[in-house]
Amino acid sequence: MVIEVSKKPQVSYLDELLKQAVASPAPVVNPEYGIAPPIAALLQQVRDNAATWVRELAMPTRKDEEWRVTDLSGLQALTFQAAPPEAIPTTGVAPFELPEMADSRLVFVNGCYSPELSNMSGLPEGIFVGSLGQLPQSLQADLPKYLGNVEGNKEVFTSLNTAGLMDAAVVWIAKDVAVDKPIHLLFMAVPGAQPRLVQPRCLVVAQRGSRCTLIEEYVVADDDSCGNFKGNAPYFTNAVTEIWVAENAQMTHAKIQRESTNSFHIGKTAIAQGKDSHYSCTAVSTGGLLSRHHLEVYQQGEGTYTTLNGLAIAAGKQVSDTHSAIVLNHPNGTTKQLHKCIIDDAAQGVFNGKVFVPKPAQLTDASQLNRTLLLSPKARVDTKPQLEITADNVKCSHGATISQLEEDELFYLRSRGLDPVTSRSLLIDGFAGEILQELPSGALQAKISRCVACKSI
Repeated sequence: MVIEVSKKPQVSYLDELLKQAVASPAPVVNPEYGIAPPIAALLQQVRDNAATWVRELAMPTRKDEEWRVTDLSGLQALTFQAAPPEAIPTTGVAPFELPEMADSRLVFVNGCYSPELSNMSGLPEGIFVGSLGQLPQSLQADLPKYLGNVEGNKEVFTSLNTAGLMDAAVVWIAKDVAVDKPIHLLFMAVPGAQPRLVQPRCLVVAQRGSRCTLIEEYVVADDDSCGNFKGNAPYFTNAVTEIWVAENAQMTHAKIQRESTNSFHIGKTAIAQGKDSHYSCTAVSTGGLLSRHHLEVYQQGEGTYTTLNGLAIAAGKQVSDTHSAIVLNHPNGTTKQLHKCIIDDAAQGVFNGKVFVPKPAQLTDASQLNRTLLLSPKARVDTKPQLEITADNVKCSHGATISQLEEDELFYLRSRGLDPVTSRSLLIDGFAGEILQELPSGALQAKISRCVACKSI
């Protein structure tokens, strides 16, 4: 791999981001447990290694193939400062509560654990959900196996997050434990008078034979629940989630991004799947002036089953970018991916999905489809589904479609007495509904449906 070193101003900007990243606050440590000295030393080594790697890299530009259609100049025009810890009242979390998960909710504010807003009383034994500073010593010995070790950890923004790693949301499911209640990880950003850098981190370990459902949500505090800009300075959320799904484990995962419409959100979700494991992800993005999601799945055993569903909604001048990669290295893997975009006004959608099927991955069954609905003549989408196959006994397909609202369908609805706005909304709801029905919470489905309606009026 050849690393292109960019010009000095870009390196200087990345150095400044790194300086703010390492200024992140330390975690809240539970005195009952605490981080053992060897683990604390290891965490420091992980941070130092990542910082060294960041100094060898440069900010991506449109000359880089992976960033060719996504412009970061708006981000680089701002000078960010590390977001300080913020205390918000318990009523501040009310707009984001999900009734099914009122007692299985873990809240982080500006990347820092908030015990006052969290409630894990409804979770069973055999599971740990909390901050890195609360991790029991019985689990700390295994932490080096997982933290920062999923492939793809040397990407520039991932390394930047790791260099500033001071706290993290941790979900750890013991062997053969089935958690029926969904777990809600809520990451809240509090904007300020100056642009802020927020770096949430999440580590999920589902050990052999376990089963759980996880909802990971990114929002802005004190908003109208739809992320509308209210006058605060922009902020930058640089999030990383590492998920380990061990042999025969099952995980249902939803990632919801509803940041402020003047914010920047770059997120990495890296998943390692063991033999015969099942992983399902439904990712929905509605907020952010510029948002980008790196979704990467790495197969570590045969017989894995992977389902990826995505919905990106962009209006105004928003840019919503999804880059996914499924790396298969073993036989009998099955992957199914459906990503939808709804783009209005002068917004831009980006989809680049890759499926790698090398020779060892015989008998793979992989399908990938991107469907985009353009609601405005100025709306744009750049789509690039990719299959890279060297195995000779596989079943693989990929495709992309781009369409607009059909006039005959609108006419049909209006002929049945519906007004133009209702007719348009009904068709858009139908397009989005295929993805929204995969969300593992009725309350969450209703919330996102309202966001779809708001964006499409």
